[in-house]
Amino acid sequence: MDIMDYRRRSQLPRKLFLAAGITALCFILFRQTGFNSTSQYFSRKEPGITHVLVTGGAGYIGSHAALRLLKDSYRVTIVDNLSRGNLGAVKVLQQLFPEPGRLQFIYADLGAAKAVNKIFAENAFDAVMHFAAVAYVGESTAEPLRYYHNITSNTLGIVKAMEAHDVSTLIYSSTCATYGEPEKMPITEDTPQDPINPYGKAKKMAEDIILDFSKTTDMAIMILRYFNVIGSDPEGRLGEAPRPELRDQGRISGACFDAARGIIPGLKVRGVDYKTPDGTCVRDYIDVNDLIDAHVKALARARPNNVGIYNVGTGKGSSVKQFVEACKKATGVSIKVDFLGRRPGDYAEVYSDPSKINRELNWRAQYTNLEESLSIAWRWQKAHRNGYSS
Repeated sequence: MDIMDYRRRSQLPRKLFLAAGITALCFILFRQTGFNSTSQYFSRKEPGITHVLVTGGAGYIGSHAALRLLKDSYRVTIVDNLSRGNLGAVKVLQQLFPEPGRLQFIYADLGAAKAVNKIFAENAFDAVMHFAAVAYVGESTAEPLRYYHNITSNTLGIVKAMEAHDVSTLIYSSTCATYGEPEKMPITEDTPQDPINPYGKAKKMAEDIILDFSKTTDMAIMILRYFNVIGSDPEGRLGEAPRPELRDQGRISGACFDAARGIIPGLKVRGVDYKTPDGTCVRDYIDVNDLIDAHVKALARARPNNVGIYNVGTGKGSSVKQFVEACKKATGVSIKVDFLGRRPGDYAEVYSDPSKINRELNWRAQYTNLEESLSIAWRWQKAHRNGYSS
């Protein structure tokens, strides 16, 4: 669905959405009441326990990060405004880790400075994993100001709150989109950053804020620039469930699955005249489980007065046509494909050189088979035809 068409719809769906939002908020507040009895755990530091704030922890990547952190015995606070995230993912995590002092969920918008300051004042965080962000290239070209506010301004707010409340470690979720369309492949951390769309530009601005601030502080900082994320939890507990109105903006894996399930009539491949072997874009597809493993290793290796910048990818590129063929095999469905013109803001070829993160963090991608990663994600999709609501 085109986002501009969505905006032109009647006010009735918006009223229904508002009513649903109020109901959801009441439910959230009710759930938070249950956390009040355990707030003592989150408001104080305890020897041997690392308390991590996961912004955007109800989203696709953030929820997988929260799951891994909880499995590894971290204490976790999720902050999310649910504009892109799913309350259902938080409920799954609550059910898996119901013990007092393990998981806390706070409904809040990072754009509200007073709310952010209150969260930091009332909780004893040791580290922040900052995932919260709008993250669609096409949408960023249509709504650039939204992206600069949501990504750049909100990151500034997080860093200011960390400084004010002496939170010493930041793991920042960045993107290969900051590199734009480099002349040479593969991309190293020294490749010049020249983003070509508002999403990449907003992320680079946020990086610049963090890097400039790092010169005045002893904070431990890790910036992870990752590539195209696919896959889901191998045990089937979490998956990707974007808002219906954003399906047309989302990841290619989501579009492939929607086509395989008959939600949409077919898959739209945008751009077949790029200077690549088969004319379609080439991307480095990183499994979400590998991505989160990189974040956890970055957290463990973060040191005061140090900034680490790492690409997180497999080191090989696959074309969109190759991706679609892998998706067909993973789903067992002959997906109809329509080839269309280019999408604004896209680039022809991007894949990583992960040698630095291999060497310094002892991290290597384990899920490097496209069909295998897509098969795992497909199982979750089939079991959750209506997302987390099912």
